[in-house]
Amino acid sequence: MTAARTSPRDRYREQTRAEIKAIALRQLAEGGAGAVALTRIAREVGLSGPALYRYFANRDDLLSSLIQDAYDDAATAVGSVGGQLPPSPRTSLRLLADAYLGWAAAQPHRYLLIQGSPLPGYSAPADTTARARAVLGPFLQVFATGEPDEEVRPLVAELAAWAQEDEAAAAWLREYTGLEPEDDRAATALAGAVLAWSQLHGTVSLEVSGHYAGMGHRARTLLTCQMSTLAAAFRLPDDWPERATG
Repeated sequence: MTAARTSPRDRYREQTRAEIKAIALRQLAEGGAGAVALTRIAREVGLSGPALYRYFANRDDLLSSLIQDAYDDAATAVGSVGGQLPPSPRTSLRLLADAYLGWAAAQPHRYLLIQGSPLPGYSAPADTTARARAVLGPFLQVFATGEPDEEVRPLVAELAAWAQEDEAAAAWLREYTGLEPEDDRAATALAGAVLAWSQLHGTVSLEVSGHYAGMGHRARTLLTCQMSTLAAAFRLPDDWPERATG
């Protein structure tokens, strides 16, 4: 099928939007979200202030686009691991965490935009939660293969209720695992993904903020230890179930 052609005007609009976002990302890297200034961007692009608003309604609109892009790129980085289906769930968990850390460490300003301190007065777009869940989706597939130890069963029980009461959570599970909320494996998958997310957020945030500097260890080593502990707590198998029974 031939791709739909875009008009020169549409191409120019997209190129200008991309240029505006590139400048905003540079400002973000230099001074955080507070440094993103539309007047400076307009001057650099060669637009008047009012003309810039034809591309982004306001600063929040520009930040929302940057946030959406960041989540999508993080999801792509993590999803590329899931698409390759590593030898075992244990290996997959480690590689997923490593991919997330690698993405964040390579562009910490984008990571801090989506996982750092909330921006005063800013309201995230409605689809932010769905985009964030896309980053964690491959973790659901991994933990769906596990059998939780007694220590994590209270969390599994609480998340079982969430999956059965929240249709968005149920749809998320179906998309990445094919499981219905009533299946015990669904709650196990949720518990593992939430625990992994919590540990990823802590370790990666400390790393990109420079808090580990001078301590003598690598964030990747720490994260590998954390994921190994999680793998043990959920008794992740050494092979994918379909392979083990095939």
